[in-house]
Amino acid sequence: METLASTVQLIQHTDHELLDAYSKTITGVVGSIAESVVHIEVAKSVVDRRTRQEKMTRGSGSGFIISSDGFIVTNHHVIENAGSIKVSLADGRNVNAELKGSDRSTDIAVLKIYENRLKALSFANSDQLQVGQIAIAVGNPLGLQHTVTAGVVSALGRTLRAGDGRLIDDVIQTDASLNPGNSGGPLVNSLGQVIGVNTAMIPTAHGICFAVSSNIAAYVSGKLIMQGRVKRGYLGLAGQLVNLTERMIAANRLQRQTGVYISEIEADIPVYNNELRSGDIIVGFNDHPIATIDDLHKQLNEKTIGQRIQVQVLRGGHKTTITVIPGEYPGK
Repeated sequence: METLASTVQLIQHTDHELLDAYSKTITGVVGSIAESVVHIEVAKSVVDRRTRQEKMTRGSGSGFIISSDGFIVTNHHVIENAGSIKVSLADGRNVNAELKGSDRSTDIAVLKIYENRLKALSFANSDQLQVGQIAIAVGNPLGLQHTVTAGVVSALGRTLRAGDGRLIDDVIQTDASLNPGNSGGPLVNSLGQVIGVNTAMIPTAHGICFAVSSNIAAYVSGKLIMQGRVKRGYLGLAGQLVNLTERMIAANRLQRQTGVYISEIEADIPVYNNELRSGDIIVGFNDHPIATIDDLHKQLNEKTIGQRIQVQVLRGGHKTTITVIPGEYPGK
């Protein structure tokens, strides 16, 4: 007959085995990717607000190798305004790095070091992620070798506001703790594949950290390597969210209750939008409903540059369609 003591012993033994299996998964992953994670140190020239004198400051972060010939992914905010960039490899080598390109709108940057036979990490398909699966954050915070935190994917499809005001879509939320120096390091799955790029944490909220999804990071890093930037469409206008009246919505058969009010149109912009006027309310873009500025940003992708686009606006309370040709977003 099974006794209480034997049952307790069996449960304890099973828990130990499960914990040991979890630990082996984490240690195995870390062992397989450690040499691909790097420390990044930058020197920046800034102006002291008190003395108005220029001085050099240093910053640091993490990154990871994505090709055997030395391309490295990190965060834009890690290398922003850097005068010089140095990368410390896992074997102790310190090498100079060149900035290939940086995208403030997604907080992704790509560096190049001129070394060969480096071990690279691969990107997983973040569309296949599931809430609850293991997420392991690896970084090199403050130059203190590698640090590892493990948790789970807490939520998918979050949005995060980038430094230029645009929204980063498909952000991963995780409870794997991030330190400031972990920025730019990889968030990986149990196979050691990159599912995200660690980018932000909420200091006042324990266990809420964010990573740019691997699909966005892979797309952006590819563009930065090939052309040094990510091209986006640009209309050259200043807009703000505005509520639409019930009469406007009913009379024009609109699908949304808000639109983008054009408060200003910039002069000398590289787009043919002479038909747009201050006071117009944008409610559609090639028949896609526009309710917010973020909706408009999503539609203004690289494919729209130089193309004739039909924009639906409310003018004097009536919907009309005009043609614009977006230019390229000037970036910084």
